[in-house]
Amino acid sequence: MSDTHLPKRAKALPPELLEQVARADVVVHAGDWVDTATLDLLEERSRRLVGVYGNNDGPDLRARLPGVAYAELGGLSWGVVHETGQKQGRERRCAEQYPDLDVLVFGHSHIPWDTTTEDGRLRLLNPGSPTDRRRQPYCTYMTARVASGRLTEVELHRLPLRRATSFSQGDPARR
Repeated sequence: MSDTHLPKRAKALPPELLEQVARADVVVHAGDWVDTATLDLLEERSRRLVGVYGNNDGPDLRARLPGVAYAELGGLSWGVVHETGQKQGRERRCAEQYPDLDVLVFGHSHIPWDTTTEDGRLRLLNPGSPTDRRRQPYCTYMTARVASGRLTEVELHRLPLRRATSFSQGDPARR
């Protein structure tokens, strides 16, 4: 997941996502938590949490999280970062900046993304946002499996539209 922006964009993480957190071996958050309560919650409910701070995260979160995180998961080298820059040239830029990674999870745009670099070496994943869809049709998150050192079953999950009252700002346009 990425870009949860709690409690500004929603009051809480969606129940469906929290159910997935409980089932996951590893939970990844690519920044813009906004509140430390979400970090505390995911640390409590996750078997393992890999997360970074984003551009909207203040000093409390930056004191607890790195700007870039690295992890070996299922025989693959993973990286997590909040921003990767504009979409044009992203694959080339990330391949140059992260030459030792197999998978890079990023956020910031709230736009789901799943591509591979031209040489097929690096997979780039952006799960979108489970709480702030911006101009996207749905709020989203991703799940993935790693088997025999390969990334398999990458799935983008669309969350049900919520009533405007579930947003703390009550903006009906944000459903």
